[in-house]
Amino acid sequence: MKKTVLMVGCGDIALRTAPLLQEKYRIFGLFRHPEKANQFRSFGVTPITGDLDRSKSLNKLAGIAQIIIHLAPPPNHGTRDTRTANLLAALSKQTKRKPSILPQQLIYISTSGIYGDCQGELINETRCPKPKNDRAIRRLNAENQIRQWAKHNHITVSILRVPGIYAGNRLPLKRIKDGLPAFIAQDDGYTNHIHADDLAHIICATIRYGKAGRVYNTTDDTQMKMGDYFDLVADHYNLPRPPRIPRSQAEEKISAGMLSFMNESRRISNLRIKKELYVTLRYPTVLTGIKSGI
Repeated sequence: MKKTVLMVGCGDIALRTAPLLQEKYRIFGLFRHPEKANQFRSFGVTPITGDLDRSKSLNKLAGIAQIIIHLAPPPNHGTRDTRTANLLAALSKQTKRKPSILPQQLIYISTSGIYGDCQGELINETRCPKPKNDRAIRRLNAENQIRQWAKHNHITVSILRVPGIYAGNRLPLKRIKDGLPAFIAQDDGYTNHIHADDLAHIICATIRYGKAGRVYNTTDDTQMKMGDYFDLVADHYNLPRPPRIPRSQAEEKISAGMLSFMNESRRISNLRIKKELYVTLRYPTVLTGIKSGI
C-alpha cells in the first residue's frame, strides 16, 4: 500500500516535486484557491481546500498523511510564523470521534537567510543562525516550532535551508531590463543558488534518507558574487549588464527588500546533502543551469 504525502504550499517547487512522487506515493495538496489545483491533478494530486491563515479551515489535515512536505512561506509581518503554528496544531488535532494519527515525517523548506551576514565565510550546517531581517527571523521561528513539535511527538523532521531558487522561469530578467544596479566588485557579496529541479529531487531524497532533527544546506557548487550572477544572466539573454555602484549609494537606488539580500554574504557548503542524501546535482553550477534553459 502506498504511503501518503501532504504537500503544503503548492507552488512551483511542489509542481516539480509531484511527478517525482506520483508513482510511489498517494499525494494530497493543500490549496487556498481550489482553481489552482488543476495542474496538480494530472500528477495524481488530490486537492484539499484550506488556508494556513485560518486555523478552522485545516480540520481535514489531522491523520491524512504519513509524510508532510512543508513549503509554505511565513506571513509577511511579525517575527513569528503563525502559519506553521496553525499547521502543526491541525496535524496534532484530536477529537473523541476522530483520534489523530500523527505523521511519521515532516520536511520543512527553510532558507539559508537564517545564517545572516557571514562576511563571505564558507559555512556549513553547524553555523549558529543569526538572522538579521524579519523575513529570516520568521523562518527560524518556524524551524524552532517544528523541532519542538517533532521532539514532543517523536516525529522525524528534516530541515532544508534553501538559498536563491532559479530556473528558466525564475530569473531576475525584469530587474536587469529595468537597469537596476549591482554593487561594485569590492563591495559585492557572495550569493548562493539551487536549481528548482534539483531542489525537487533533493526533497525526494530527503524523504528516503533524511535523518531525524537534521539540517541540510540545499545549495549547488557555485561560489559567485551577486553582481556576477546578474552579469551571467544578462549575457545569456543578450541584455545590458546592470550598472555597478558603491554600497554607499545603495539606499538611494535599491529597494529595502532587495538591499537586505545584497547586504548579506556567505558561501555555503553542500557536502552534507551529497554524503547523507546521496544527491548528484543535475545542475551543479548556475552556469550549467542557465545554459540548459530549463
